[in-house]
Amino acid sequence: MCTSDKTLIIITGPTGSGKTDLSINIARELGCHILSADSRQIYRAIPIGTAAPSPQQLDAVPHHFVATLELNEYYSAARYEADVMSLLPELWRDNDYAVMCGGSMMYIDAVVNGIDELPDISPEIRAQAMEIYTSQGIEGLRTALRDIDPEYYGMVDLNNHKRMVHAIEISMQAGVPYSSLRTGAKKSRPFRILKFAYQYDREALFNRINARVDKMMEQGLEAEARSVYHLRHLNALNTVGYKEMFAYFDEIMDYDTAVARIAKNTRVYAKKQITWMKRDAQISYLNPDDSLDHNVNTIISRLNANQ
Repeated sequence: MCTSDKTLIIITGPTGSGKTDLSINIARELGCHILSADSRQIYRAIPIGTAAPSPQQLDAVPHHFVATLELNEYYSAARYEADVMSLLPELWRDNDYAVMCGGSMMYIDAVVNGIDELPDISPEIRAQAMEIYTSQGIEGLRTALRDIDPEYYGMVDLNNHKRMVHAIEISMQAGVPYSSLRTGAKKSRPFRILKFAYQYDREALFNRINARVDKMMEQGLEAEARSVYHLRHLNALNTVGYKEMFAYFDEIMDYDTAVARIAKNTRVYAKKQITWMKRDAQISYLNPDDSLDHNVNTIISRLNANQ
């Protein structure tokens, strides 16, 4: 049973902001484990494009939810919540702390606030929902969602095909509109939660993202993408880095354009993460110009002050 003397330290922030190094140093200082909150790092076979922790980093601190699923396996924020809430009591038998590191904001919110209980989606329903997008495009999704759940249609981002597919498949599986299952009720957690993130100005963050994309290409992102190209229909690969490489392989764009598009789309994703973070008043921001040791000590001081 989790008790109030246990603490979950969340290191979040936009992609490329330095979350991994910070979380590892904190976990080493506290002697605790790290739980990845990244919806793509959980899959095997794609460590470069997902900027997964290196083998050395994984050896430095015990990690969870990194390279644990095959690319064709289904996963969701709801399952992540359930898995984390099951794991934390085990980790806290030996340590009062655990570190969660990642930028998948829905995963973090699922653990912090809870998530509505939704039905597991059968492979058949998932295929039917995705077929709407594959055969009819985003307009087909909009029409299907308007028919099956007009309330959610009125509030969803109609350019976000993933969210529309998600709502359609849940509505089809449950037999009721997705919106009717969304309670928005916040769950109480029997442990302390402290959130931290680096605060970059936009130009500095975008420069880091551009440099990281260049590094990924040097590390072999093209070869990694080719190794999973035959699985390009899977949702796990419907993400920045692989989509652009697949377009290059399909001769839809040339190599330089694909690499530039990866950087651009990563920057767009980072802006969405920042927008999400601005709505969260619980995040304490750290200065990236300060030394790593200084920021680790700042977090440790906050932990001691909150005891």
